[in-house]
Amino acid sequence: MILAMVVGNVVASAKSAKTDGLKMMIVQPLDLEGKPKGNYVVAFDAVGVGVGEVVLYVTGSSARQTPATDGRPADATIFAVVDTWDVGGQVMYEKGRDD
Repeated sequence: MILAMVVGNVVASAKSAKTDGLKMMIVQPLDLEGKPKGNYVVAFDAVGVGVGEVVLYVTGSSARQTPATDGRPADATIFAVVDTWDVGGQVMYEKGRDD
C-alpha cells in the first residue's frame, strides 16, 4: 500500500473495453511527512476519489483485487481515502485540516 495525493485525472476515448466504466486518476506518492516522492502514477479509482484527496493505492496483482477491477487489466488501483495518519503518536495528516 502506498500513500499518495490525487493530482489529476486521465480521459482516454480509445481504450480496452475491459476498462469501460473505470475512472483513471493521476496520483503522486507521498513520504510519511506528506511530501511528494517518486514518479506520478495513473491508477484506477475503485472508491470515488477527487483531486486533492490523500489516498492509498496498490500495484501489481493486488490492483486487481477490488470488486471494480476484478478481471480487468489494472496495475495500480486506489482502494481507500485516508482520513488521518500518525507516526509515533504524532498526527502527520488529518483530512480537512488546513496546515
